[in-house]
Parts: sequence; structure tokens; C-alpha cells
Amino acid sequence: MGTSTILSDLGTEIIIPICAVVGIIFSLFQWYLVSQVKLSLEKPSADDKNGYTEALIEEEEGINDHTVVQKCAEIQTAISEGATSFLMTEYQYVGIFMVIFAVLIFVFLGSVESFSTSSKVCTYDTTKMCKPALMTAVFSTVSFILGAVTSVISGFLGMKIATYANARTTLEARKGVGKAFIVAFRSGAVMGFLLAANGLLVLYITINLFKIYYGDDWEGLFESITGYGLGGSSMALFGRVGGGIYTKAADVGADLVGKVERNIPEDDPRNPAVIADNVGDNVGDIAGMGSDLFGSYAESSCAALVVASISSFGINHEFTAMMYPLIVSSVGILVCLITTLFATDFFEVKTVKQIEPTLKNQLIISTILMTIGVALVSWVALPSSFTIFNFGTQKVVKNWQLFLCVCVGLWAGLIIGFVTEYYTSNAYSPVQDVADSCRTGAATNVIFGLALGYKSVIIPIFAIAVSIFVSFTFAAMYGVAVAALGMLSTIATGLAIDAYGPISDNAGGIAEMAGMSHRIRERTDALDAAGNTTAAIGKGFAIGSAALVSLALFGAFVSRAEITTVDVLTPKVFIGLIVGAMLPYWFSAMTMKSVGKAALKMVEEVRRQFNEIPGLMEGTAKPDYATCVKISTDASIKEMIPPGALVMLTPLIVGILFGVETLSGVLAGSLVSGVQIAISASNTGGAWDNAKKYIEAGVSDHAKSLGPKGSDAHKAAVIGDTVGDPLKDTSGPSLNILIKLMAVESLVFAPFFATHGGLLFKIFE
Repeated sequence: MGTSTILSDLGTEIIIPICAVVGIIFSLFQWYLVSQVKLSLEKPSADDKNGYTEALIEEEEGINDHTVVQKCAEIQTAISEGATSFLMTEYQYVGIFMVIFAVLIFVFLGSVESFSTSSKVCTYDTTKMCKPALMTAVFSTVSFILGAVTSVISGFLGMKIATYANARTTLEARKGVGKAFIVAFRSGAVMGFLLAANGLLVLYITINLFKIYYGDDWEGLFESITGYGLGGSSMALFGRVGGGIYTKAADVGADLVGKVERNIPEDDPRNPAVIADNVGDNVGDIAGMGSDLFGSYAESSCAALVVASISSFGINHEFTAMMYPLIVSSVGILVCLITTLFATDFFEVKTVKQIEPTLKNQLIISTILMTIGVALVSWVALPSSFTIFNFGTQKVVKNWQLFLCVCVGLWAGLIIGFVTEYYTSNAYSPVQDVADSCRTGAATNVIFGLALGYKSVIIPIFAIAVSIFVSFTFAAMYGVAVAALGMLSTIATGLAIDAYGPISDNAGGIAEMAGMSHRIRERTDALDAAGNTTAAIGKGFAIGSAALVSLALFGAFVSRAEITTVDVLTPKVFIGLIVGAMLPYWFSAMTMKSVGKAALKMVEEVRRQFNEIPGLMEGTAKPDYATCVKISTDASIKEMIPPGALVMLTPLIVGILFGVETLSGVLAGSLVSGVQIAISASNTGGAWDNAKKYIEAGVSDHAKSLGPKGSDAHKAAVIGDTVGDPLKDTSGPSLNILIKLMAVESLVFAPFFATHGGLLFKIFE
């Protein structure tokens, strides 16, 4: 069946690693450009463009330039040290968990054929012999560890570049908003490209190394690769939850005491929680987000590869067609590279008004270019017709149909991004309505914000539904997997835009703490406001892709566990469905309460310092930042374990006690309710945050009538923002990992559950 592909196998083996290496080189070049902004006090030569030869605002106002640079460098060091020490502590705990889970994978999968070392008959082609289950257990464990380590490194490198760039962005803001924008955006690009290229390269090398042992047994080879996705996502879960609790405990504590009680600005150096707040942006929004999107990428690739391995690509050993998901990602890196140049080199941002359109154009340009790229890849890397495994039968698919599957995911991502932007940007009426509701107090603000969040779910869900229908109709579960991959194919650009937000936020904080003029603060605020919206767009992408990824993983799980149909009307499945739908609520309750508990300690500590340290409010004494950093660190490490355990243990308990049918119900239920809660939580939080910023900025007449800072309407907006913080930065974004992680874990353990699962039902039979 099927004709050979235009692109040769050798061509594929050259293209994938080259694209990955190009991505890594590009990100290092961007890092080099960012490093050209000096944070030291040496006097540069007269021709040095980054020196003090250009007219700077500070000099016009007669403030000594050296002291400003020195202060910025000191603050940056404090933030960087805080973030590094938190991640190191977190990784120690996560490392212990990783070892325990790796042992579990080996024991459970090895016991499927009771640790036999003899070959077995292949599941899908009974005329051939496959490698023993014991080796699948070994290789799955290895790929789990590789995925986990890659995920941790991705998050850590992202945090490093962000803490390296924040003060540099602040210093560049003295020369104009355009210069500051380029530094922040380039730093985001470093993270985006490192992550996309690393993920692709490690996966590609792993497949090639495993192939040396597996040879022709592609079914076993790609089954063991699924551990890579599991490793990536399980690290992301702890990174997201731990980082989210950290950042919000500090943020809520700093806001409630600083802004509401003491009426001082958000990033005032007198506020003891201010360093912890800035550290939190880096560990939650950057390290956590990086691991999260890496997990999505790894899982969608794994889901596509598993389904393809039991289709004609795998049965006929067509290497190029088999690697189609990786070739799409490779082209994605090149497309994002060209797209990035539009923001930094082809066009220059000169005014505040150009910031948001420039960021939005990144999404549009990358999507259009990627559509052309996917068309090319589908033409050269796929046979004109082939078969795809579809629940026990083989379905004939044409290469143009697969092209449409990838595109429907790609464009659905863009739609979700723009809907998210409409509901969370203060340039549009939804957020302005929320801001307006603050006139009558916090209660109406909360009501309007919740309504906005619920309403914002409608269009994204239709976009996801349409993409599922189209992709499944054309190419069964493989279509859904490549649609998810399409949504993530421009991951480098998405992450660059996303990481730009926290970097700008930190830059504003540093400007405030270093005592820079209000004109610079206005510039960093403008960068930050645009970053807030783009962060919401990034979360929208992450949630949308999680929905598609987990459906694709669900399909792969059902195939692996040899379930022919999932019948909702059987009690076994229905109880799973209803329990699965409850899990996101349980998980959100845990994460939000954790933020509340940690914030409570933080508020008490900040109040204590204001009351007990003489001269703190007057600015003559220094606050004790370290204690606040410690409170956030301790709370988040302790509190991230129960939600993490809930997600990781549920599939194991359900699979062992109730079997694969009930587990399929749990996965479907958690997917359906998790996506809705995740979208509404992150959009509600984003809208409240930007409603507060809308009042603070006071740009329009309407905003001026609600302000200024400290007015009753502003206080109501701050309360809304504080309620929204854990929604948008802790429970909302962590939910998409819950959805994916349970699905990929079930897939990895499917052979074990199918053989030994359902103990309780066996007793009653």
C-alpha cells in the first residue's frame, strides 16, 4: 500500500537534527545580543552604542547614572539567586519522585509477561515476533528519565535567561520603549528556541538509539518512546504547581498589605515581599510554562508516533513517513526563526502603541508561514496514500487530508489565541466592563469577572470541537495527534511571546525598586501590559493543545489496552466518567487553598515587618526580603506534593482496582471538565488583572473617571486582581497538565492494566 516518499530516509536523518541545531545556534546568538547590554560600571568607548554616549533620561534629570546601574545589578542578582535556589530545592524533591516513579514503570511493565526475556508474538502483526516486554519496561524507564531531565533543563535555562535579561530591559528603557522591547523579546526567543530545539533533538536521538536494539520491531520501539512524554509532563506538573504557588503567595501578600493597607506602589522597595514576588514570576510563569509546553510537545509527538507505528508507516517500515511529526516540528523551528526577525530586525517598535500589534503579528505571521511549510512537508514526506490504524481496522488516508489535519490544529490555536486576547486585553469592551463594575465595589467586580471567564469558554471549545471533528474524520486518532502537533508547531514563537511578559514585569519592578523616574516606569508598564495579554494567549494555546493532545493519547491508550468501544451506558465506564469530571475541581481546590495558606503567612510576615521595623515606611530602614523568599519557597515545596500525588496516583489506582474501561471513563471525564475550568479560570484572572491596570494607567476618559490609584474603584480592582491571581497563575494553567498527564500515564501503563487490572471487579464476577 502506498508509494514511496519524495524525501529519502537519508534526507530525513539529515534535516531533523540540522533544524534542531539551527534552533539552538539561533537562541545562543540572541543570548549574545542580549548580553551586549552592560550591567557593569566600566566607562565604554565613545563609539559603543550601548554605552552612556546616547542621551539618557536619567542624565537629563541629573540623577547619577552609576548608582542606577549598580542598583539594577544588585536587584537582579537578588532575584536570580532567589529563583535559582528555589528551583534547586524543588528539583531535589522532584528528583526523589522521579527515581521512585522510574522504578514503578520498570516493575509494572516488566510484570506484564512476568519478567520473561523471550520474544513474543507482535500484537498487530501476528506473523512476526517482537522484542520481550521486559525490554519495553527497560526502554520506557530510560525514555521517562530522558523526558524528565529535558523538561527540567528547559525550565531552568528559561529561568536563567529571564533573570539575566530583566535588569537589562530596565536599563534599555532609558533609551526608549523600542530598545527595551527588543531586549525583552530576544530573551523570550532564547527560551523558545532552546526549548523547541532541545525537545526535538533529544527525541530524535532517543529514537535512533533505541532503533539499534529494536531493529524491525517498530511497535515495541515507539511504545517505549511514550515514556518521554510522561517524563516531560510529570516534571512540568511539579514545576507548574510549585512555581504557581510560589509566585502567587508572594504576589497576594505584597498586594494586600502594600497596595491596599499601606497604599504604596506594587514594587516599592519598602515592601518586604517584593523580591519574592519578582522571583515568583520567573519560577512560575517562565520555568513552569517552559516545562508545560515542552510536555505538550513531547506527548503529542509520542501519541502520533504510537498510532503511526501500528499503521502502514510502521508495518512497512517507511522511516520518512513515520518521522512526519518530527519533520513538521523541524520546519516549525525554521518558520519561527524567520517570524522572530519581523519583531526584532525587519520592523522597529518606536511607540507604546506598536508593542501589542507587533506581538500579535508574530502569531499571524508564524501561522501563515507554517501553513506553507506544512503543505511542503506533507507533499515530500508522505506517500500519496497510506493507511492509518483506526480502532481495529486500517483506514485509507491521502496525504492532503493529513495536511488539513495539521492546519486545522494550527489555525484553531490562532483562533483560541485571539479570543483569549479579546477577553483579557483592556483594549476591548469585556475588560473595560469589568473595570467599570469596580465603581460599585469589589463584589460587582467579582461577579462581572466570573461571568466573563465563563463566557470566554464558548468559542475556544467550538474551535477545539471543529478541529477534533475534521482531524478525526480524515485520519482517525493520528489526525487528532497531528492537529495537536500543528497547534504546537509554532511553539518557539509562542514561548518567546509568553516569556516576554514576566521579563517585562520584572523590568518594571526593578525600575521601581531602583528609584528610576516615572517616565521609565511608564515605559516598562506599557511593556508589561502587553505582556499580560500575551501571557493569557500563551495559556490559551497551552490549554487548547492539551485538549487535543490528551484526546490523541486517549485514542492511543484505548488501542494499546485493546478496548474496542467505550460505552458510556455501562456502569463501569459511567462511574469513571463522573469521577473523572470531578478531579479538576478537587485539584483546583487543593492548589487554590495552598495559595491561600501560603499568602496568609506572607501577609502576616509583611505586616509584622511594617509594624516592627522602625523607619521601614519612611524608607530609612531596609526590609528583610530573605524571610519572605523563604516563606514562599517552603510553602510551595510542601504544598505542591498533594496535588501532584492526586494526578499521578489516580490512573494507577483506577487502572489496578477498576480496570481499563473505568479508567477510560476517568480520562474522558477529566478531559471534558478540565478544559472548561482551565480556560475560564485563566481568562477570569487575566481580565481582573488588566482591569486593575486599565484603571491605574488612566489612558482614556473612562479610565480616568475610575482612578486614580488609591481610589475606591481602584481598591475594588486590586481585590479582584488578588482573587484572580491563583486562578490565572496556579490552578488554571496547572489543569492542562492534569488532563495530559493522566492520559499519557495511562498509555504508558496500558499493557499492565490490560493484563492485571480491575481487581475489584474480578472479585465480584
